[in-house]
Amino acid sequence: MAGLWSTQGVLRRKPIEQIGEGEDGAAHQLTRVLSLWQLTAIGVGGIIGAGIFTLAGTVANGKAGPAVLVSFLIAGVASAAAALSYAEFAGLIPKAGSAYTYGYAVLGEIAGWFIGWDLLLEYTAIVAVVAIGISGYFSFLVQQAGAEVPAWMLGAPGTGDGHRVDLFAVVLCLLIAFLLSRGMKSAARFETFVVALKVLVVLLVVVVGFFYVDTANYEPFFPFGVSGAFTGAATVFFAVFGYDAMSTAAEESRDSQRHMPKAIIYSLAISMVLYVLACLVLTGMQNFTEIDKESGFSTAFKSVGLSGIADLIAVGAIIGILTVMFTFMLGVTRVWFSMSRDGLLPKWFAKTHPTRHVPTRVTWIVGVASAAIAGFLPIEQVAELTNIGILLAFVVVCAAVIVLRYRRPELPRTFRAPGMPFVPAIGVGFSLWLTTFLAWQTWLRFAVWLLIGLVIYFGYSYRRSELAGRPPETGVGKE
Repeated sequence: MAGLWSTQGVLRRKPIEQIGEGEDGAAHQLTRVLSLWQLTAIGVGGIIGAGIFTLAGTVANGKAGPAVLVSFLIAGVASAAAALSYAEFAGLIPKAGSAYTYGYAVLGEIAGWFIGWDLLLEYTAIVAVVAIGISGYFSFLVQQAGAEVPAWMLGAPGTGDGHRVDLFAVVLCLLIAFLLSRGMKSAARFETFVVALKVLVVLLVVVVGFFYVDTANYEPFFPFGVSGAFTGAATVFFAVFGYDAMSTAAEESRDSQRHMPKAIIYSLAISMVLYVLACLVLTGMQNFTEIDKESGFSTAFKSVGLSGIADLIAVGAIIGILTVMFTFMLGVTRVWFSMSRDGLLPKWFAKTHPTRHVPTRVTWIVGVASAAIAGFLPIEQVAELTNIGILLAFVVVCAAVIVLRYRRPELPRTFRAPGMPFVPAIGVGFSLWLTTFLAWQTWLRFAVWLLIGLVIYFGYSYRRSELAGRPPETGVGKE
């Protein structure tokens, strides 16, 4: 048993010098087609979506009131500290996998495995929760048109009278899988175009909504106490990341060592400005008790007599939130691809399409899995499930960037996280703190998932790993 915990056991690390071009065969290679602004669009597409159009209303109504703004700012501070750590790694290790690859190279195989296994669930759940959010706006549009959709297809069991499945969410998950399976070049063009539309919708919300803000709606600002704002931060946290999923596409960037750090920082900065402005408008237009949990902005504009704008927002929300699904489905498929290419999961999953050069096998598996989650689970349960794993992934990345800075200071870095080690330490502290606001049921589900991962790792991955047969001088990262 002691051998398992030696440097040639679960703590073996993949040497950073070997995480480069040409280490895999053509069947397991991705193509570099993404520009800086396409990467930034994917990041913005992953950050802005359900957080504004769905969760902002949900948290304002039931957890934080007008202090939902504070919830986003708290989550944003933790996210910014982590983003700087991701940016340093993205410039140093230009390969698919993001936090999984970084953890594997710095903290060892067992850490990389757990983060990768964790992200498989978290990213898939995010795709599902976003699909559920879009369904709320779809229902709003149908009602505005004077039509009715059968109750059985409008939501998961237990979310309303007669609800059996969220059919629209199921279809959306499968459509995104289809889009990603067609190839990264065409998929990225679609993503960039739709992100531009989404940003325009948010700006429309802010500019028009500003004229209907009633400052009396900001009182009381903390109706659920300061703790309500922190609880809200734990819920909306997944709305202020997305750059991490975008960083899984490093292997598909034309110049990832220079472009990826910039895209991470640009996407978070753009998104946080828009979040703050949108929250101010939403809670200023309506009292928090009247904000609709599923289609907050549309109902807010309808309440002030702007039904036309409300319809436009609903359409924009449906189109815009699609980009979040795109980014995180892209993320989970690239993490899965990387784990399989490293031998921790069957190599069969890592085979790419011969002409499109994308991992179509895992793309369709994730599409079906996310469709099942979206169709049969309520949005609150799925949203809370997504956050715990991402928070722990942030802990690993922030800790790893500190470790690597001191272990390998000579490595060439195109971006260096400032304030070392304090800024990454803030990311660690905030992320751990926010996990304490999550429900015990969330921890239980997460623990079960990790236990399943532990069984798979020691039953399969430990012996099938690409590092399993390597001698010590190549199987362990340099000190």
